[in-house]
Amino acid sequence: MMGREHLINLYHLRDHGVSVVCAADPHPTSLDSALDLAHSFNWPLQVFSGHKEMLDSGLCDVVIVSSPNMTHYQILMDIIAHPKPHHVLVEKPLCTTVPHCQQVVDAAKKRPDIMVQVGLEYRYMPPVAKLIEIVKGGEVGPIRMVAIREHRFPFLVKVNNWNRFNANSGGTLVEKCCHFFDLMRLIVGANPVRVMASGAMDVNHKNEVYDGKVPDIIDNAYAIVEFDNGSRGMLDLCMFAEGSKNEQEISVVGDVGKGEAFVPEGIVRFGTREAGRNGVQTIQTVDERIKYDGLHHGSSFLEHLNFLHAIRNKGTQAPEVDLIDGLISVTIGVAAQVSIEQGRFVTMEEVLKG
Repeated sequence: MMGREHLINLYHLRDHGVSVVCAADPHPTSLDSALDLAHSFNWPLQVFSGHKEMLDSGLCDVVIVSSPNMTHYQILMDIIAHPKPHHVLVEKPLCTTVPHCQQVVDAAKKRPDIMVQVGLEYRYMPPVAKLIEIVKGGEVGPIRMVAIREHRFPFLVKVNNWNRFNANSGGTLVEKCCHFFDLMRLIVGANPVRVMASGAMDVNHKNEVYDGKVPDIIDNAYAIVEFDNGSRGMLDLCMFAEGSKNEQEISVVGDVGKGEAFVPEGIVRFGTREAGRNGVQTIQTVDERIKYDGLHHGSSFLEHLNFLHAIRNKGTQAPEVDLIDGLISVTIGVAAQVSIEQGRFVTMEEVLKG
């Protein structure tokens, strides 16, 4: 599904000199879907049943990894080890475990000819980007609290139902919520110290059985993240909340004021303590650069646009979302999963040291 989403976004970048020339997928139905979509764009796509054959073909300069989470590690290691350099945009999460993320980071350090960006694109959603701009401009003062609520629909059905099990996805707080942990860290401008979380599988997937196994992915949670500058983040996740006007609501509070972003309404609200409730401003956000809204409100298009710019300016510009961002977003998610299992605060240090 995300592979097709990337194809459509790249089609809308065709006037930037971008074309998709090949695709690899061991799942024939997915490959057929990619071919059908590419043919509708008049792209003569060459297809492969595996990523190694595609890399060996020498056909492409950049690889988009949008395969199931548990496959990211080996695919990334193969790309990085390949004699021909390929720049990479890898979907979130970077990998499903912290050790695998660390191994990818270490391997990439030995390949300065390769640029890797991680698909944590929520920062590009227009209302989120506007909120970040307000916060980074100092208008709310030093950040004390970031609260992110995602109330949404259950996980979609994926190939062979891989996303129904923690062993494949990394767990809900890795698979889904690495986006929000990345946003917290970006907004507060600090690194996480420890995490406390509470969650469970209370509603979704309880009556499903795959190969004799019942899914084990949580469908709701609260998570608190403490950062090394004294600020705090809180995540409120519910995946049986289809009756919500907004899927994501982000609140940032500083000493001076407060900013909020609402998705998909596309609204940002900002006010100061001094001006009070009557002084709150409402901004409807639009980014004229977006040519395709897609599944994530234009953020995937902007992600590709920024990645393309970084590639073409390699040596002077690093990717905006790098491997360290990917590693830390996974680490927070893993710490939150462990916290739920063990009922205690979990430090970043213990998770990073394994």
